[in-house]
Amino acid sequence: MLTDPFGRSIDYLRLSITDQCNLRCAYCLPAGHLPFAARSSRLTPGEIERLAACFVALGVRRVRLTGGEPLVREDLEEIVERLARAGVADLSLSTNGIGLARRAAGLRKAGLRRVNVSLDSLDPARFAELTRHGRLSDVLAGVEAALSAGLEPVKLNVVVVRGVNDGELAAFAELSRDRPFHVRFIELMPMGVSGFYAPERRVPLPEMRLKTGALEAAGDSRPEGGGPAAYYRLPGAVGTVGFIAALSCSFCAGCNRMRLTSRGVLVPCLDGEEGLDLAALVRGGASPDEVRDLIVSAVGAKPAAHAMLGRSEGGGRTMCHVGG
Repeated sequence: MLTDPFGRSIDYLRLSITDQCNLRCAYCLPAGHLPFAARSSRLTPGEIERLAACFVALGVRRVRLTGGEPLVREDLEEIVERLARAGVADLSLSTNGIGLARRAAGLRKAGLRRVNVSLDSLDPARFAELTRHGRLSDVLAGVEAALSAGLEPVKLNVVVVRGVNDGELAAFAELSRDRPFHVRFIELMPMGVSGFYAPERRVPLPEMRLKTGALEAAGDSRPEGGGPAAYYRLPGAVGTVGFIAALSCSFCAGCNRMRLTSRGVLVPCLDGEEGLDLAALVRGGASPDEVRDLIVSAVGAKPAAHAMLGRSEGGGRTMCHVGG
């Protein structure tokens, strides 16, 4: 089992397979051009499988595929199959849901277990404005397809922004009342170069709780997963309501994860700038033992906590570059 210098067990890898995205959400990407990595520089399915086997050998049991938007890769099903073959016990996907409707069943067959879908507004016009050109109906179709395919639990991720969608929290929570949706409200973070973040746009955790309405302990309704969300539910609801508040209530003390970028760089912390190039090692013919040794050294460099709270604007890597 991997253990960092602060005694935290690391058993969860967030694996970005592309930094490209088919949306340009205002809080994530700038409106203008942002250079993405050349396709030739991103990890191939074979490289992903070899690296995953090294992580599994070190005790990593959870892998979440991220981006960018993973569904832009036409070989996503092959990647899922290879990760399952490498021994990943819990394989999940974070997606904006565009294109999920036609691929959910195939991904489930390939070995994917569950999905998180980004959904920041239930109003079609507001959704289009936030994503800059997305269609809410496409995402909702993807969510329904995920449920039908058995990709459960289905978690709906909502980045909460003051003056934009903070009036929708109660409506989002209602989605969990009669159907097995797990809605998670995410505090806005100062990341990247989108120019969107400002302290006054952030809705702190206590205010998010208040805007959501009356909640009770989630109990046995808490969904499967290895993330930092604190879960509750509407009284008698089938699903749950969760809160992820990296600034109001830092969860760094319990962090169990590393991030591997689409270029194969292992990053110890979401807020980090530096990492170790595993892709170069694999492409240079390194043995599995050599790769595992480098992974162990990266875990040894994991910081105690992020430094986002002290920033008043975006900084560090853009989320799509480090892996969401």
